[in-house]
Amino acid sequence: MTLSSPVRTAQIKMSSFIFLYFFTWSSSFGLYALWLSQKVGLDSITIGSVFAINGAFAVILKPVYGYIMDKIGMSKWLLYFVCAISALMAPFFVTIYQPLLLTHTTLGIVVGAFWLSLGWYAGVAAAESYADRFSRLYGLEFGRIRMWGSLGWALAASVSGVLFNITPLANFLVSSGTSVLMLLVLMSLKIGDDQLRNNNVIADNRIVFTDVIALLKNQKFWMFSLYVAGVAWMMFVAEQQFPRYFVSFFDTKQQGNAWYGYLGTLQAGIEFVMMMFIPAVVNHFGAKKGLLLCGLVVGIRLIASGLTSDPLMISIIKPLYGVEIALLLISVFKYIAEHFHKKVNATMYLLGYQAMIYVGSVVVAPPAGYLYAKIGFEQTYLMMGSCALLFTLISAFTLSPCKSARGATDTFSPELKPSPVEPVKH
Repeated sequence: MTLSSPVRTAQIKMSSFIFLYFFTWSSSFGLYALWLSQKVGLDSITIGSVFAINGAFAVILKPVYGYIMDKIGMSKWLLYFVCAISALMAPFFVTIYQPLLLTHTTLGIVVGAFWLSLGWYAGVAAAESYADRFSRLYGLEFGRIRMWGSLGWALAASVSGVLFNITPLANFLVSSGTSVLMLLVLMSLKIGDDQLRNNNVIADNRIVFTDVIALLKNQKFWMFSLYVAGVAWMMFVAEQQFPRYFVSFFDTKQQGNAWYGYLGTLQAGIEFVMMMFIPAVVNHFGAKKGLLLCGLVVGIRLIASGLTSDPLMISIIKPLYGVEIALLLISVFKYIAEHFHKKVNATMYLLGYQAMIYVGSVVVAPPAGYLYAKIGFEQTYLMMGSCALLFTLISAFTLSPCKSARGATDTFSPELKPSPVEPVKH
């Protein structure tokens, strides 16, 4: 498909914004668990609590961001706010967050969770939701825009480990600097009038609170949330302290830090490539089967991580996370677009998917941290991988059938109530 000049310009700017956002995030957050452990000196259980409190604040703020996104449509002021918070990350980490964690740990955890949720935990969800709407307004594949985020993460990861070994301050300064560029790109992005007229993406009647209540009463919402709880929780919670497990395979922490950065680059590169091709796979087989395939990969990767004791094997396993991310994101957005009303699209994504993920941080991260300390990473990963496979099997029967390019839907799962959340009459 040949794109007109205005469409191509808008696509480049949107892709550049996503690239810079993930570059910013990766520069500091990619080694967050190592920073908490090696620089701040927190133990496994306390780090698990940090992620749990972070998750609690994310659970609160993500639905708020989603509701705002559905309320304001394609307005960018929420993203401007996210850019501003991100630009202040360097002074926040250095002058507020680390000192509080060292002297008043509980207060530091709470303050950090709030700030990180505003800028990154909830911010990334808002950015991805906006990119999804943008892509559908312009008739583009979301993956072709989101893939640039993977590239941004990869490029930042390629140097973040080296910078971290010098001083974490360098990572934070890079994040703040690129946040300013991100803000400038976003300010220059203009959505065309043709795209905003008579579209099937932005509802004419904007969301109200009764629409959220209707969403929460929808059985499809809870069946989708069950999948997130069983598969995505295991996937993301396992990744939180995976850097510490990975580093243990090497002779020195510095060597492990550097290799983790290199493999983070490879992982993001795989994610970048997969974002180009996964949309065609999901379109062909349907969003539901895309979600099930993701669950299968998650379970196998975690079990394999628990079984290996070889640094080469763990280095081969690590980049598979990029395949999982591409499969999950593409399938989630397509599943939501197919089964839920456009009026609650962003709310569904940030509440039913993003917020539910961080409920997992609250529920699973502390016991996971305890198990890491008591029985080791290996046994814990075996348990988490088995859980992911079990819930993938359950979801084969509980997720709603999805359309596919083959002209058929899944026949092995019951059809739930066929209508997505209906618009409330005002």
